[in-house]
Amino acid sequence: MGISVLTIVRNRSAHLAQLVEGLRKSDRQPDELIIVDMSDEPVEVGAASFPVRIDRFETQGLPLAAARNRAASLARHEMLIFLDVDCIPLRACVGLLADTLSEHDSLLCADVRYLGPDDARGSWQECDLLERGRAHPVRSFPARGVREESNAGLLWSLAFALRRSSFAALGGFDEAFTGYGAEDTDFGFRAVAAGFRLLFVGQAIACHQYHESYEPPVQHVSDIVRNAKTFHAHWKRWPMEGWLRDFERLGLVRWRGSTLELVRLPTASEICALRVE
Repeated sequence: MGISVLTIVRNRSAHLAQLVEGLRKSDRQPDELIIVDMSDEPVEVGAASFPVRIDRFETQGLPLAAARNRAASLARHEMLIFLDVDCIPLRACVGLLADTLSEHDSLLCADVRYLGPDDARGSWQECDLLERGRAHPVRSFPARGVREESNAGLLWSLAFALRRSSFAALGGFDEAFTGYGAEDTDFGFRAVAAGFRLLFVGQAIACHQYHESYEPPVQHVSDIVRNAKTFHAHWKRWPMEGWLRDFERLGLVRWRGSTLELVRLPTASEICALRVE
């Protein structure tokens, strides 16, 4: 089975260049890289030893579900590896995900390590990224092999893989989720409900490049509230509860039981104060 690596990008060409560099250095390179480009100006990618297809997606906002579905629809191969544009796959990542997909028709998560603001800002060595990257505090990966995760809510869309036939059987991401938030949680819930296992793959490491961020992500509060309500209508439970609690504390939302209401948008000073340094 061939490998299609899929990514979506909006105005992060420097991050994209490092993702491509990671694929160039991979022990097993993909059979194609598909880039769905939502940037203000078209992105460009340098020469690569694997085919690269850039698809322009003229859109407003950040329609994550629709963009990932678009990328999958363009894939020519059975193994789909989704990487967010700010992820650098390390040397063994693609091969380990592909080998695991050959054995398991499951939903796979790569082990993402978080880099600091000065990391991978030019040329880089894998040993340096491994030394500097911080593991996620909640998601626990095995030293090798796979670990089945029972909590479907721990799927993360920034680095995951599955077979194209399985993605099609699940209907892809639900495009009722518009903009940012909950589309990946819903996908994980639907996959597990359909009988797919969620597997965490040890040593399939991707490093998440630093970018400006806010905690909680108040710049996306409108999307998050709308998508949380869509998720709750289907699953009768709330996603992103930590963020919703933070929004409530900030007076941005009113949240009681099965009711969630956007009260106001954050001010510019509030957004600035929540920037993660």
